[in-house]
Amino acid sequence: MPDLKMAEATATNAAPSTANGQVLSVQNLEAWYGESHILHGINFDVNAGEVVTLLGRNGAGKTSTLKSIMGIIGKRTGSVNFGGREIIRATSDRIARMGVAFCPEERGIFASLDVRENLLLPPIVRSGGLSLDQIFDLFPNLKERLNSQGTKLSGGEQQMLAIARILRTGASFLMLDEPTEGLAPVIIQQIGHTIARLKNEGFTILLVEQNFRFASTVADRYYIVEHGQVIDGFANSELSSNMDKLHTYLGV
Repeated sequence: MPDLKMAEATATNAAPSTANGQVLSVQNLEAWYGESHILHGINFDVNAGEVVTLLGRNGAGKTSTLKSIMGIIGKRTGSVNFGGREIIRATSDRIARMGVAFCPEERGIFASLDVRENLLLPPIVRSGGLSLDQIFDLFPNLKERLNSQGTKLSGGEQQMLAIARILRTGASFLMLDEPTEGLAPVIIQQIGHTIARLKNEGFTILLVEQNFRFASTVADRYYIVEHGQVIDGFANSELSSNMDKLHTYLGV
């Protein structure tokens, strides 16, 4: 697989971290949708250069955790520390300018715009974003569909475009929500290769997944989310000894 040739970009755009290499620390995070209390004291951390996966059943609070970190959910308490800076009260645009990007499950592709327009639409919030040539090296399918409208793309192509779009912004901490949902196995494999490649280039990734078999091919560590709380966590090296618990938690 050819290099992304991003050495210069990653040198200037590495995710900020504290002295112990920690990029993100979430402590006692609580959140509400209106009067509905959805997160009940979430605790976890992410170190520089890791792929960390939040696992759990539907409705466990995984997506709400990502949205709370990004500042999309307005009512939240606790601590979200990114690169040594507290961001629990920061607005979404300010968090984005610190190098955090969120790729939602629904992908958010603008159907009336073609692939090129979708790629060029997001603002560059920090230096080090991928060029179009680097994007096409990572996702050759997008180059072939450059003038195709969003409505003409397959589900897999839309997911590639959604990930490519946040890579254009200069963000180095990527939050991906269910990137394999509804995709064919061959596309899931390509998404896995992409995540591994981005990790090798210095990106830090927080991944939400229900597809444990996919997550196990890319993750360094896992946290289990249930009823708006993190109830367990372990490293990929401890996976075999935790399979019985995973069957209980996830039904895998």
